[in-house]
Parts: sequence; structure tokens; C-alpha cells
Amino acid sequence: MIRFSSAPEHAEQPPIPKHLWKVAALSGMASYLDAALIVSIAVNLAIYRDHYDMGVWMAGAISAIVTGCIAVGSLVGGRLADMFGRRRVYNLDILCYAIGAVVITLAPNDIVLFVGVLIAGLAAGADLPTSLAVVSDAAPPDGRARLVSFTQVMWVAGIVVVIFLGYVLSDTGMVGARIITGHLIVAALVTFLLRARLELAEPSEAAQQEEAAALAAPRGIELKNVWNRAALLPMAATFVYYVTWGIGANTFGQFGTYLLVTVSGASQSLATGINLAFLPIALVLTFVFVRIADTPWRDRLFYVFTVVQVVAFCIASLTAGALVGMLVFFVLYQISNPFAGEASYKVWSQLTLPPDTRGTTQGLTYALSRGVFAGVAFVTPALMDYSASLLLWLITLCMAASGVAGVYVIHVLIRRSPETAVAPAPGLGVART
Repeated sequence: MIRFSSAPEHAEQPPIPKHLWKVAALSGMASYLDAALIVSIAVNLAIYRDHYDMGVWMAGAISAIVTGCIAVGSLVGGRLADMFGRRRVYNLDILCYAIGAVVITLAPNDIVLFVGVLIAGLAAGADLPTSLAVVSDAAPPDGRARLVSFTQVMWVAGIVVVIFLGYVLSDTGMVGARIITGHLIVAALVTFLLRARLELAEPSEAAQQEEAAALAAPRGIELKNVWNRAALLPMAATFVYYVTWGIGANTFGQFGTYLLVTVSGASQSLATGINLAFLPIALVLTFVFVRIADTPWRDRLFYVFTVVQVVAFCIASLTAGALVGMLVFFVLYQISNPFAGEASYKVWSQLTLPPDTRGTTQGLTYALSRGVFAGVAFVTPALMDYSASLLLWLITLCMAASGVAGVYVIHVLIRRSPETAVAPAPGLGVART
């Protein structure tokens, strides 16, 4: 078997054309809008609770619904993209997201808010596997990991922007909440217009056949192609990694501020400020990950930082959410997350999943994972109220399990992945603009 990262360690990486970075940025907006939607609901949750007179279980339901809708959207959207063309789904789902964001922003009551979350969540979910498949289709083999991992920069940027707006607007109540979700409308519409102008060229049949042969995967987009060893093994392994890691990441993404306020005793402004202060660390280090994503250092650093990440959660658990312990946690978590987090999942998925069903298979792993996150989100406020220490230790165990799954992916699946993959699968190549 040939290891993907078999190039000399000090060999200079070939430059990636500018038009491919444009594709990566526009596709990365799926990650930006996904993260921004989840975090905006989290930041605004206390405001929604007071404004719409919600109880603790209703607050959990709102968080569960947004995550659950992203799960369903990922499942359906990835499959539709493989069946009817990634370009078509790529453009339509971002427009549907904008419609959902409008409904959330203008919602006069909690019922309308639910409808907006439903629409935006489904659209965000549909765009995630589709956009990653588009990037992977367009990318050259020696630049695929860098381009795919750049979408994670956009994901972190979505969190940073929303947390920053939440901090600045923390004393403005529902007006600030509407401004935060209103920026999602603008971002989605601008992305829709730019994607519509993006020139994407259909790949040749010969190129598709060459890539399918190189990956020893069946050609075509029949659903049966998902249920074979070539697809099931990497799909199961990346799912286990993502779901165990994501339980911790999603919980802190949705309830980090809530935990700091209700458990650590911080004010709303201080809690939002703590999140904002440490996020730039993650943003800068995610750029570092992009630089090394096509080198052996990508997976070597995973070993180091998955340990750091588990230590971070151990500290949070041992201190039972005390403010000092949480400050140490946030520093270590933001340092480790870029190298042992969702970026690794995205890259590993594109390197190990068969190209002809990338949208479907990654849509499945996204959907199943987000479904689990939705269930966890629903019970988190109640569990946090019962025992914050128990909640934190359960998350720590999940993080340790994700490290084990990641080691398996690196040692088994990445070693089996081919060194080169040639052309895009049934969606699209990219024409130079």
C-alpha cells in the first residue's frame, strides 16, 4: 500500500492556483454559515428564552432542532448532490439558507423562530457535504488537503464573528440578537451571487473512470455503491472519530457561554469575552494546519494535540467547571483543536472515501453525527443543572475515544489511500477564471 504523505518531508509544496483558493473560500462559506448558525443560536439563547418566555427544556429543544436539521440536511443534500449534480445543489441550498435566516431574524414568536431554524438548518446541512465534494473534485492531488482544510478556517471565522458580535451587542437584547442573525442573511446572499458566477467545467468521462480505477472503487452514483467495504470502512471510522470528538466540541459551541454563566459564575459579558479572547488562537493555528495539511506533519501533530485536548477536558472536569479551571481549559482547547478536530475529519474523509459517492457518504457521517449532537444538546441544560462535573467527565471520555479512532484512521486508512487521485467525480471540475 502507498501512503498518501509519502513525499519528501522538506520538498517544497507545489503552489495552488488562485482560482482554486476562490473555490475553497466560497465552498468554505458552508462551514462559516453552519458554525455561525449554531453559535448565534447559542449566543442568543438566553435572550430568546426571556423574549419568548421559554423554559429549560424548550431552550434545549431549540439547540437540538438546529443540530438535528443540519443532520437531516446533510443526509439528504449529500445524496441529492451525487444524484443531480453538485453545482445545482451547491447554489440552491445557500439561497434556502438565506430564506431561513430571514425568518429567524424577523420571527415575532417562538413558532416562527422554529420554522426559521428548520429551514436554515436543513440548508446548512445540505451545503456541508456538497461544498466539500466540490472542493475535493476541483483540487489537484498534491493540494487537496490544503484546499479542504481551508474550509475549516471559514468554520472558525464563523464562530469568531458571531462571538465578537455577541460580545459587542451583549447589552442590546433582542435588537442585538436580530443583528447577529441578520448578518447571516447578508453573508448567504453574497455567497449565492459569487457562487452563481463561479465557472465550473464538467470533467471528461475518461477522467472520471481514471480516478475511479485509481481508488479501486465502483463507478457511478448508485446507492448500492455506498454499501461496500471501500465506502463502509472509511465512513464508519471517520464517523466514530467525528461523533466522539464533536460531542465535546458541539457542547461547548452551543453551551460554552451558558456553562460559564450558570456553572462558573461569570457574567454574560465576561463569558462572551472569554470565548472571544481565546478564539483568535484557534483561527491562527487553523491557518498553520492548512500550511501543513499536505505534509506528514498533519498526522504527526494530531498525536500530540489529541493528548493536549484530552488534558484540557480533564482539567475542566477536575475543577468541576470552576472559572480558573475553565480559563486553562479554553487556552489548551483552542491550541489543540485546529490539529485534532474537525479539520482532520474533513481531510481524512476526502482522502479515504470513494470519489463517486463522496457527497452521499460524507453526508451520512455528518447526518448521523449531528443527529447524536442534537440528542446530546437536548439533555445538556438539564444534565448541567444536575451535575456539571458528570457532564464534563462524559465529554472527556468521548474526547479520549476520538483520539483512539483518529489513530486508527491514520495507521490503517490513510496508509491504504492512493498517493494520487486524478479528476473530479460526478459533479464538476473547475474552469480557470
